[in-house]
Order: sequence, then C-alpha cells, then structure tokens
Amino acid sequence: MKRKNIYRKGVFDFLRSALLPVIFTVVVMLIIVYGLQQTAMSSKSEGLKILEDSVRRAVAKCYAVEGSYPENVAYLEENYGIHIDKTRYVVHYAIFASNIMPDIMVIEL
Repeated sequence: MKRKNIYRKGVFDFLRSALLPVIFTVVVMLIIVYGLQQTAMSSKSEGLKILEDSVRRAVAKCYAVEGSYPENVAYLEENYGIHIDKTRYVVHYAIFASNIMPDIMVIEL
C-alpha cells in the first residue's frame, strides 16, 4: 500500500494558498482608498456650502444692523469675522443697490 504524501501540494493548491490572501488584501485596500476619496470629495463640497452660508448670514446681519448691504466682501472680513481661504475659494459678490440682496457665489479654485 502506497502512502500519500501529505506535505506535497499541487500547483493549484500552492496558487490558491498564495494568491488568495494577496487578492483579498488588494481588494480591501482598493475599497479603503475609494472610501477615502469619497470622503474627501464630500468634505470639499461641504466646505464650499459652509462658506457660502456664512457669507450670506454675514450679509444679512450687516443689513439688519447697518440698514444696507456691504459694498464688498472685504468689509465683511474686517467687520463681521468672515474668513475666506483665498488659496481655495473665490467669492463672487455682485451688489446692485444698497437695499437689494447681492448675488453671492463661492467657487472652488
């Protein structure tokens, strides 16, 4: 009776035992990278919305306190505590009249 060698594996068994963990690890790493990218994109869009909302609130506050809308964004930065990261965002602020709400748009660079 011939004994079967339990230590001897075939090529298929070797590939399965060596490649399966590698493939699993690569798939898990790709899922993690994709999740981090989605989180970063969500964070960017949320920062844009927060800045636009804070500029609009400061404009409304200025109108309530002073009776007219500010001439430019620099006035809001000086007097109402708005901080704009000029390396990341551009604020389009177009005023038509002192008693009409200005057009406010925040654009990411």
